[in-house]
Amino acid sequence: MNSMRATLLLLATGLVAGLAITPGPAFAKVIHQEKSLYRNIIVRETGERRCLIFSVKRQDRNQTCMNLKDSKQVVFPYVRMTFAGLLVNPNPSSLLMIGLGGGTISTVLGEVFPDMQQDLVEVDPAVVKVAREYFDFSPGPNTDVYTQDGRVFTRRAAKQGKTYDLIILDAFTGEYIPEHLMSAEFLGEVKSLLNPGGVVVANTFSASDLYDHESVTYEQVFGPFFNFKMPGSGNRVIVATGEASLPDIATMNEHAGMIASELAPYSVNLLAYPRFLDTKRDWNPAKRALTDQYSPANLLREN
Repeated sequence: MNSMRATLLLLATGLVAGLAITPGPAFAKVIHQEKSLYRNIIVRETGERRCLIFSVKRQDRNQTCMNLKDSKQVVFPYVRMTFAGLLVNPNPSSLLMIGLGGGTISTVLGEVFPDMQQDLVEVDPAVVKVAREYFDFSPGPNTDVYTQDGRVFTRRAAKQGKTYDLIILDAFTGEYIPEHLMSAEFLGEVKSLLNPGGVVVANTFSASDLYDHESVTYEQVFGPFFNFKMPGSGNRVIVATGEASLPDIATMNEHAGMIASELAPYSVNLLAYPRFLDTKRDWNPAKRALTDQYSPANLLREN
């Protein structure tokens, strides 16, 4: 486990808004700290901002932050970008989300789509507890929280015949995405859980030694996908479907107009997103796809 985390840290270079390095200024106040089975967890307040932090060997990194004076505001640009999946399916009735953080995305979607059935999967029960106690995460009657590994959940869900309109992949160790949640086999399992018209949204880094390999893997499983980047964010959000074609910009603008006003109170400007969703390859298609046998650890040995 330690070697895997070290590998990902070496490979996933660059700063990311949602995983920004946190220097721990003198005026910051730690209001909670614990060591879970998976990581060191810190909740820190700095001025009007409260942040969930996964502490790793070389630095601390924010996973979720909330504005204490405006709890509706979605603080991080990459979290706001995650709602781009609604440009493909503007009225999802079911959600699978792997990786909870502070529960921000679930909370917003639950308020905008109160009838949506949500399955939330988080491997670390300590993260679920902290989200409830410090980040206003309060799952409603349509929300089920599963404290188990995301790969285990997807396999069981497939056997049970579960399907979803919206699947969000946002699992991070504090350094990068767990290896077994990056492979073509896993993404194939995720694709099998999509309803017709369904959409997968994945939060990744916009620059890392894994970028080409990740991109090739998603293209191999899903075909062409939207590569979503915005100025000021170090994240790349992948928006993929199980369909033969992706919606055009006119359709996405129409979908944005349907729900933009409902997302505005959360600082999500959905109307600004369609022009940034690109299908052009900016990666090397000759790179090898990631699999359960060919993982970041293999890449490190090649260098």
